[in-house]
Amino acid sequence: MAANLTITNAKAVTGGRVLSCNLRIAEGKIRGILPPGDTYGKTYDARGCLILPGFIDVHTHGGCNVDFNNAEPKDIRAARDFFASQGVTTFLPTILADSEETMLRAAVSIVKARKSLGCSQIGGIHLEGPFLAPDYRGDLPAELLQTPSYAAYRRLQDAAEGLVRLVTLSPELPEAMGLIRRLTEEGIRVSLGHTGADYDTACEAIDVGAVSATHTLNAMAWMTLSAPSVSTAVLESDIFCEAICDGRHLHPAILRLLIKTKGLHRVVAVTDSTMAAGLSDGVYRLGSVEVVVRKGEARLFRSGERAGSTLTMLASLRNLMKFTGLPVEQAMLPLTENPARLLGISHQKGAIDVGKDADLVVLDSNWKVRTTFSMGEILYSDETGR
Repeated sequence: MAANLTITNAKAVTGGRVLSCNLRIAEGKIRGILPPGDTYGKTYDARGCLILPGFIDVHTHGGCNVDFNNAEPKDIRAARDFFASQGVTTFLPTILADSEETMLRAAVSIVKARKSLGCSQIGGIHLEGPFLAPDYRGDLPAELLQTPSYAAYRRLQDAAEGLVRLVTLSPELPEAMGLIRRLTEEGIRVSLGHTGADYDTACEAIDVGAVSATHTLNAMAWMTLSAPSVSTAVLESDIFCEAICDGRHLHPAILRLLIKTKGLHRVVAVTDSTMAAGLSDGVYRLGSVEVVVRKGEARLFRSGERAGSTLTMLASLRNLMKFTGLPVEQAMLPLTENPARLLGISHQKGAIDVGKDADLVVLDSNWKVRTTFSMGEILYSDETGR
């Protein structure tokens, strides 16, 4: 059980403002937001640093030389540690469409990492496929894709011991509507992605339960004046929209337009990171395909299309502030509160409030992570300059 702790000399972002305060933590929860000077138990001196809720990444394929499709449990823990250095306290390892054997093995490895190696920061599994439209598969071999099937999903969910929380699928495929409805009834979040669906099909998918769009406007049919397509349905509706905030997948002007159209509370920042995140340029893998990274940009080896990113959540926050001019107390929402609401865990995570999990990131004046807390315990610490 986590020890009692008071974080002193903090500038915590809570209730939509930056508050000079002390934070009392006990049993992994925030138990008090106190006036400066009040302390209980052990202390951690924040030295005037900014404290935000821990970041939540619902779409990541890996980082620091770890690809979740092909990772062993110890590799997943190494990725967890890298993410913690970037302020992430909850993440959904994302398994990309692959052979069923590979996807099942990946699910088992993620479960082992969470249960046996203490990676409680794994908030679930995101399945990006195999129920994806062939025309929007990128370089994925067509034989890796499947028609939506509850039985196929169930095999993956059983291997994951119920850990699958989010499924990306293409709504125009046969049997997709039935699967969306059934998954929604079971509490699984469904996201529309890799899709060329027309407007009416996308609207039907949203009506039967889809709650988000995967890497919005990427690998997705664009609208025309006479054919509004899935893009219009996504922008017009109240579903959540993933946004890769690297300035490449979405030009800063498009990101601003997305926020203005959807409203800030419906945008979810994701990295869609590959194993190349945190590393130098070179050739890497994304599931079953090769990815080439040049000047930090990941592209498929064969087609040259974008393939994931090298983005981190910390860079996402910096970019959001730079691209939009929003102050940190607003720019942080797509990394904290919004993904928590998407996953249905906002009663536990995503904000600095009394009673919520003590998942916190301490940022210095240069927007670098000094310390990351997970359930009140230090998960990452960089004592440089302290």
